[in-house]
Order: sequence, then C-alpha cells, then structure tokens
Amino acid sequence: MGNRTFAMIKPDATRNGHTGKILDRTIQAGFKVLGAKLIRMTKAQAEGFYAVHRERPFFEELTTFMSSGQTMVLALEKENAVAAWRETIGATNPAEADEGTIRKDFATSLGENAVHGADSDENANIEIGFWFTGSELISNQ
Repeated sequence: MGNRTFAMIKPDATRNGHTGKILDRTIQAGFKVLGAKLIRMTKAQAEGFYAVHRERPFFEELTTFMSSGQTMVLALEKENAVAAWRETIGATNPAEADEGTIRKDFATSLGENAVHGADSDENANIEIGFWFTGSELISNQ
C-alpha cells in the first residue's frame, strides 16, 4: 500500500464555503499536505483528467461541473493513504455515506459530492502527476 493519495475539493464545496473546513478535517484525520493548489479547472483539463470516463453518459455533465468554479487539488501523505482517504470521505453518494464522513457532512448530491479521491495507488500517482510537478511537492520528512 502506498503512502500518497490525490484528493480534490470540488466546485460545489468551494462555492458553499467548505474548503477550509474540509482541509482542516483532512489534517485532523492525520494526512500531511504535500501539495495544494486552488485552481479554476478548464474544460479541457477536466476532460483530460476524467478521460477514463469519456464514454460514460455522465462525462459531459461531470466535466462541465468540474470546470464551473474553484477547485482545490491536493497531494496527501499518510500510511495506506488511498484507503484512509476513501474512508475519510465516505461513499460517493452522500445519502449512503457514514456519519462523520466528509461527503455526509458537506456533499449535496451524487453529482455534487464535495470531494474526489483516487481509487488506487496507481491512479493516485497518475492524478498527482496530472496536477503537480515533482518540485511542487513538499516532503514532510
């Protein structure tokens, strides 16, 4: 298991003023922030990042939403980071998320679910590399 993961605070959460609360919750859960950027994702960046979903029926809606406002991208570190982050954020559908998870507390719907988390160590590395250069990541050692 890897010790890095990629996370994103999505436009719905930033628009609703939850960025700081989610970042604080992330740190309280024991994650070290190796990199963080507040960005406005372009439609082309959203299409590139979510290219794996290009053939899915929700692709257009997803990429339009993700390019609709500010997003915070994060490179995080913790033992078993991918699994730990997915546990911290909860189920994709906030109605099914456990109490106390980020999605239960801050998401408004399945489509606007506040945060993203890499689903594997391999994808975490790919996603971190999509948004960060090596020199932008700060080692906490």
